[in-house]
Amino acid sequence: MTTTPIISVSELKKLPTENLIILDARAGKDAEQAYLEKHLKGARFISLETHMAEIGENAAFGGRHPLPPVEKFAEILSDLGIANDSQIVVYDDKSGANAAARAWWMLRAFGLEKVQVLDGGIQAAEREGAAFSSGEETAEKASRIKKESWGLPVSTLEAVENELKNNSSTVVDVRDAYRYRGESEPIDWVAGHIPGAINIPFSENLDENGNFLKPDVLKEKYTQLLKNKPESLIIHCGSGVTACHTILALDYAGLTIPNLYVGSWSEWSRREGKEIAKEI
Repeated sequence: MTTTPIISVSELKKLPTENLIILDARAGKDAEQAYLEKHLKGARFISLETHMAEIGENAAFGGRHPLPPVEKFAEILSDLGIANDSQIVVYDDKSGANAAARAWWMLRAFGLEKVQVLDGGIQAAEREGAAFSSGEETAEKASRIKKESWGLPVSTLEAVENELKNNSSTVVDVRDAYRYRGESEPIDWVAGHIPGAINIPFSENLDENGNFLKPDVLKEKYTQLLKNKPESLIIHCGSGVTACHTILALDYAGLTIPNLYVGSWSEWSRREGKEIAKEI
């Protein structure tokens, strides 16, 4: 793959519009309304809750944001006008951590190669004078991309448990340190972390301006942090969304794309009988 996973606003402005699709991946209860009020010109809205997840009745099996069936996602991509040769740029309002990185992961896992996340998100676009619009954006439906399974590695709860038991993988929890330590838990039912998992908050992928650290800096950082640990990596967060931010950072650094534990803490903490660790 020659397309870098991160693109700057200035680079976006220079892209040819042919085959270019911009996706607004802001998440939260008011995300779609915010999109309708103001979005990058031509951007189409992609919803974390309805497009990027198939939310079940019990988060103890799959977590809060399980992946949708590939057949459903194929139909969503068709409705968004996305084809195999599309050049896709995704943004959100949290430097990729809201849902842009999750969209990037899913698109890459669907076999699409020209997928990038906008560095600094919508805030950077506003600062740097990008063109904006409002209201709905129409998209011509594309032919469905044929896919039978996700093409990037994922891990189940059972696999995570087994890998930790055998010390054959390093499990990385990318949530904020206070959540990992078990001081409090603002989203899931129980505070703490998976026993044996290490904590590298996803926020450490960014500089003080909310931009991704340079690839060589990220590579050096993760090489040092993971020194003397099993090379196989499993990345998780609360519900398999911000974990993709770290997977994106690792790919940007030129490192191997690791496994995503989609269920993450939202599944582990709800599953009966699973041990919970705290550092308080």
